[in-house]
Amino acid sequence: MLKTETRYAIDPATSKTLDTEGLRSHFHVGDLFADDEIRLVYSHYDRLILGSAVPAKGPLTLEHAAETGTKTFLERREMAVLNIGEPGDVAVDGTTYTLAKGEVLYVGMGGGAVTFSGAGRFYILSAPAHQSYPTTHIKESDARRVEMGTRDQANERVIIQVLHPEVCKSCQLLMGYTQFKPGSLWNTMPAHVHDRRMEAYLYFDVDADQRVFHFMGEPSETRHMVIANEEAIISPPWSIHCGAGTGSYTFCWAMAGDNVDFTDMDFIAMEDLR
Repeated sequence: MLKTETRYAIDPATSKTLDTEGLRSHFHVGDLFADDEIRLVYSHYDRLILGSAVPAKGPLTLEHAAETGTKTFLERREMAVLNIGEPGDVAVDGTTYTLAKGEVLYVGMGGGAVTFSGAGRFYILSAPAHQSYPTTHIKESDARRVEMGTRDQANERVIIQVLHPEVCKSCQLLMGYTQFKPGSLWNTMPAHVHDRRMEAYLYFDVDADQRVFHFMGEPSETRHMVIANEEAIISPPWSIHCGAGTGSYTFCWAMAGDNVDFTDMDFIAMEDLR
C-alpha cells in the first residue's frame, strides 16, 4: 500500500506567523513508519521525497507515484534507502541486497521498481537527477567517518557520511547519519544554514520516554519542535537546523540542491542567534 502527502514551500516571513501546530504541519513529519505500507512525503523544497517502507507481512514495491509526473518513480530520480531496523532485503533490477541496520542502498536514476522485504524498517530519500550512477550497497565500514565536537560542549559525535563524493557518487543527494558519544546530546552547534540546499532529518533510536528538541528558523528568530522516535523534519534552505535530546539518539541527515559539497555551509556565530 502506498500513501503520499505533499508539503509546499513557504518563506521565512510566513513561518514567523505560525503557531506550534502550524509550524509542525509544514515541517514536522510524524507517523512516518507503518507496517505493510510505503509512506512518502513530497516536499517542494528542492523536490525532495522522504518516506518509509515497512514490509512486516510481505514484500512492498515502489514503482510509481503520481506526484513525480513520470511513468516510473525512478525515471528522473535517484534514491537512497537506509535500514534503521533488523536486517531486510531491497531488490532492484533483479538483484537483491540485504541491508543490516545502518547500511544504505543507493539506486541511480532509471533503476526501475524497488521491492522491500524482510524485517527491515527502511527510510527512503529521493531527489531529481539528471545523470545515472550505479546501484551501490554501502556498509558502515565503507562510509567516511568524521569525528567532531568535544565532551565539554556535550557534542562529541561521529558523522558517518554515506552519500558523499568520496564514498558513493550521486547526482544531487547527500546523506549520512550522526551518532553521539556517551553524555553528548547537542548536534551541529554552532548552527549553520546553506541557502543552496535544503535538508531533511530523521531522528531514530530515541527511547519512547525521551524527546529531541529540534531548532529551526532564521538565526535572528529561532523556533523549536519536540520530536519523538522515528519522526522527521523538513528543513528549508533559509533555516538553521540543530537539536538536543533528553537522552541518546541518532539522526539521519540528507541534503538536495545545487551541489554535493558537504562543506558548503554558512556558520552562524553564537552571539547572532536569537
